Amino acid sequence: MCPSPKSGVRRPTRLRARCGAGLALLASGCTGVLDPVGPVGAADSQILIDATIIMLAIVIPTIVLAFWIAWHYRASNTKAEYLPYWSFSGRIEAVVWSIPILTIMFLGGVIWIGSYRIDPFRPLPSATPPLEVQVVALDWKWLFIYPQQGIATVNQLVVPAGVPVHFSITSASVFNVFFVPRLGSMIYAMPGMISQLHLQADRPADLFGLSAHFSGDGFSDMQFEVKSVPPAQFAAWAQGVRNSGPVLDLPTYAKLAQQSQNVPPLTFRGVDPRLFQAISAQKIPPAPGPEPANPEHAGREVSTGGRH
Repeated sequence: MCPSPKSGVRRPTRLRARCGAGLALLASGCTGVLDPVGPVGAADSQILIDATIIMLAIVIPTIVLAFWIAWHYRASNTKAEYLPYWSFSGRIEAVVWSIPILTIMFLGGVIWIGSYRIDPFRPLPSATPPLEVQVVALDWKWLFIYPQQGIATVNQLVVPAGVPVHFSITSASVFNVFFVPRLGSMIYAMPGMISQLHLQADRPADLFGLSAHFSGDGFSDMQFEVKSVPPAQFAAWAQGVRNSGPVLDLPTYAKLAQQSQNVPPLTFRGVDPRLFQAISAQKIPPAPGPEPANPEHAGREVSTGGRH
């Protein structure tokens, strides 16, 4: 069993770090997707449950029939009819092919309709204007820019409960995947492109988000805190961020974009309004990767990996 990230026990190998990341992703699918806090997460959960029930309607009878056949046609049962020279039955062929085809059509229809209703690019119905959040995937951390509030955070996402959130997502490095399991709809962060995603948390809650796509040594720790708070508390939090901390300008961003692991949450009281567009349009080049000749960046082969 991999130790808890908060246990203070250091994972001695990169293999165990990957083990921890895999278990975290598996746990997020079990305890996150099936315990949604927003409309998109609830729709995702319903699609998963419906698909499972439809498939079990085929799987369970098939398993039962397999055991029944083994029991009914056992050697000691002389009453079982045995037809050693049977070669074709139109009725059996019709059943064998029609049931899977109809099941696939039904399952595909259920999933397609459910997925269409929660198209990531489609705004959520609400009388409240959405909160704008710009997301940048870095090595190996997440940058969140709040253009309406003029602030930014790293590995910390705070949103008001009951308010739709419009995410504009890009990557300053390699492909990545933005995913908050209990809010739903993982989506790719791609360099040179902007993905759109609309989510909402219906109630205050402490959640977590993660990277769902392997992107290098620091991938296993590319997680971030998600807090859904009442709107008044969100406004107070944003005001508090504006009153302290550094400004995220181009020189500060250049340092932030360098590869780093186990990055604690931090905030910026101000942000260059042109930063996100410059990153998404690749006007700002990606930060350099490992440099074997540099002792501080001795290459991926010596990375510690994992959370300490």
